[in-house]
Amino acid sequence: MRELQYIKGVGPKRVKLLNRLGIYSLEDLLYYFPREYELREVTPISRLINGEKQTIKCKIMDYAREIKARSGLIITKIPVYDGTGYASLVWFNQPYKKDEFKIGAEYILTGKVNIKFGEVQLLSPEVQKSTGIVPVYRLTENLSPVLMRNIILNALNRVEEIEEIFSDSFREKYDLMEIHQGLRQMHFPDDEKMLEKARKRFAFEELFFLQLGMLLKKMENQVQQGIRFKPRREVNDFINRLPFNMTAAQKRVWEQVEQDMSCDKVMNRLILGDVGSGKTLIAVLASLMAAYNGYQTAFMVPTEVLAEQHYRNIARMLKDCDVDVALLTGSLAPKQKSVVLEGIESGDVDIVIGTHAIIQDGVKFKNLGLVVTDEQHRFGVKQRAMLSQKGQNPDMLIMTATPIPRTMALVLYGDLDVSIIDEMPPGRKKIMTYAVDEGMSDRVYEFVRKLVKSGRQAYVVCPLIEDSEVIEAKSAVEHFEYLKDKYFKDCKLGLLHGKVSPAEKDKTMRDFSEGNIDVLVSTTVIEVGIDVPNACAIVVENAERFGLAQLHQLRGRVGRGDHQSYCFLISSMASEIIRKRMEIMVKSQNGFEIAEKDMELRGPGEFLGVRQHGMPEFKVTDLSRDFDCLKKARQAVEEILKEDPDMDIPENRIIKNVLKKKFSKEYDDVILN
Repeated sequence: MRELQYIKGVGPKRVKLLNRLGIYSLEDLLYYFPREYELREVTPISRLINGEKQTIKCKIMDYAREIKARSGLIITKIPVYDGTGYASLVWFNQPYKKDEFKIGAEYILTGKVNIKFGEVQLLSPEVQKSTGIVPVYRLTENLSPVLMRNIILNALNRVEEIEEIFSDSFREKYDLMEIHQGLRQMHFPDDEKMLEKARKRFAFEELFFLQLGMLLKKMENQVQQGIRFKPRREVNDFINRLPFNMTAAQKRVWEQVEQDMSCDKVMNRLILGDVGSGKTLIAVLASLMAAYNGYQTAFMVPTEVLAEQHYRNIARMLKDCDVDVALLTGSLAPKQKSVVLEGIESGDVDIVIGTHAIIQDGVKFKNLGLVVTDEQHRFGVKQRAMLSQKGQNPDMLIMTATPIPRTMALVLYGDLDVSIIDEMPPGRKKIMTYAVDEGMSDRVYEFVRKLVKSGRQAYVVCPLIEDSEVIEAKSAVEHFEYLKDKYFKDCKLGLLHGKVSPAEKDKTMRDFSEGNIDVLVSTTVIEVGIDVPNACAIVVENAERFGLAQLHQLRGRVGRGDHQSYCFLISSMASEIIRKRMEIMVKSQNGFEIAEKDMELRGPGEFLGVRQHGMPEFKVTDLSRDFDCLKKARQAVEEILKEDPDMDIPENRIIKNVLKKKFSKEYDDVILN
């Protein structure tokens, strides 16, 4: 153990401060990269600007003066001169500062400029050893910026103790800076070019280990002994009885799922499909195959309302199949819950549909064979693992309606096999989409009002919960009041946002679903919502503030019934890029096409919002800048695993050991032999 306290400037007391920042070793300290950098160049005192943070190089002219203000405040002032003018260094309630400076000595100091009554002051300045690019770190109480920089400088004297992860030939192939030089340049860069080269090295490192962890996990899944389900005639009979024909995409994905379930390896498959593309049918077919083989299915969804909706739909679909379907949510009455739990434990219940309640300790399955999770990024790696532990290596089927570009699916779901339903069932009416500027709001809301008065329902979505002084955008709370007073005086309005309790949220969604609310004003919490066939209009305020994939998700809340549906995107239209993005939404209704175009226009950063919980956090990677780096890292990992799947070559063994050490916390369900 490279003990922190023996680094110059640390000691036993400061170790505890560093621990608060998650720093426990020399390596942690050197990988504690700055949150940002400041370019500090010397400005003559005569040219200092009031209110700016600036740097001066000056000589101490005289002893410090202490001024005791009436409030008990002690103001310490030290006069300085730089050849162009005089200034005062000023501290509040820090009288010990006067002992840190010698008369006649020269110092480089940075602080906030305050020009008052003709006097130039530098408030609470910090001493620097040099100018140029200066690192700025996240700190904790009693750990000053100067102290942190000095600790890091001292740690860099021992940088050679950090082992290089990648061989010379590997670094040359992928154009990576050597680790010791990289660490020095990340903290105290020579210039911006060297900083970017160092950042690229560590971005590659982060993405490389992320991909390696996921691909090793995928390889483990492929050798993990699972259940061999036999294809059943009853499933084909069910398909033949459907009142519609499956799309070619549904058939292709069902073949992939059936093939996975028929082999003795554990299935870990993600189904990506647009809202309304028919993902649930695939889950139902898989559940039937499990049931007819004597196994149970756990179907987990993020909200109670969604669980109830799935339960009603699936129970109706399977009413002639001699399969028992049950609902398990937190709000079930104790008596009902007890009956359901007994049925699950005895094996009488074949398919249980529910929320997080399914994960709880009291839920015991007799023979769990299949786990289905809907909108899986809301559950994450660990919760999926908890659910799968309730059976003996059950198959996993994960579904999401979040349209993600195919390339991005590699990053987010590299440990899973991915199936895409990229075709919509025939006969679905196109949602008429209009992008308008704010001047058209009156006409939009008058149109929506007429729809509502004719018996339909509508959504209005705002980007914020409450008004903000910082962000110019509509808030759900204020807009709710405005709409109620101006356009919908004689209508029933509901309000929904992230600060509402889960119970209130479920009640509001249920009221809207049952027609007790005409217009639901909401933030994006309705993005993963319920099926309300009577809702046929959605208005999105400040549409420019949403990603296109998110707008497409929101649009998917309507168009679920027989009535023509409408989507109105109200935005500032202030720039060419906003107009282009809105045009994409008007022209396309294909979620994957929209997601690809959004990534071209805005970069891939937004799609990380759907990243699985439990994945390592990035310290330096910014996918909007580092997408090429990601592709390189993926290629490198694939090549290593192809040539040396067990990672036994000495240089690969080093990489494997680093993966174990660095990512064991995040990847605690990845077994690394």
